[in-house]
Amino acid sequence: MPVQSVPLRDASIHYRLLHQYLFLLKKYPILTKSVTSGILSALGNLLSQILEARKKAQSNASAKEIDTAGAARFAIYGLFITGPVSHYFYQLMEMWMPTTDRYCVIKRLLLDRLVFAPGFLMIFYFVMNILEAKGSDDFLKKIRGSYWTALKMNWKVWTPFQFININFVPVEFRVLFANMIALFWYAYLATVRK
Repeated sequence: MPVQSVPLRDASIHYRLLHQYLFLLKKYPILTKSVTSGILSALGNLLSQILEARKKAQSNASAKEIDTAGAARFAIYGLFITGPVSHYFYQLMEMWMPTTDRYCVIKRLLLDRLVFAPGFLMIFYFVMNILEAKGSDDFLKKIRGSYWTALKMNWKVWTPFQFININFVPVEFRVLFANMIALFWYAYLATVRK
């Protein structure tokens, strides 16, 4: 039985969106990853706010309104930091630790978990502090109060996902894969930073 292809205009919306994403990813990789990171980071923040509001509603406490400025800060962070930095990190990792290296699996994971994760989390705290227009005292207070807790949680949550991401996901899809996990991670970070 011969196989017929479906014209793109007749395909489902999911297929057309995927096709468009792949086209943009190939033509504009950094911009596509950055925009995707911005959108998913904002959604993670909104998810955090919604979950927090539901929790307060269940305990009959008054819930705050949705903080659109908070979601905007996460979108800015994703757009200008997460997307481009992650893109270049994964590209450099491929060059520094090719799959022909016998210990690349271990080296990649150690580089990601012991160097990239702590630095990237510190950048997150720093940039969010700037976007919130807060001073260095607030930054140091948040670092002292929750950085170590967030980093330990990062190692617990992200290590299995990053093992899969950096060793089995094609390099062009690693930022997207990480963004999907980050959707929930940013919800956690938005809560722990308070």
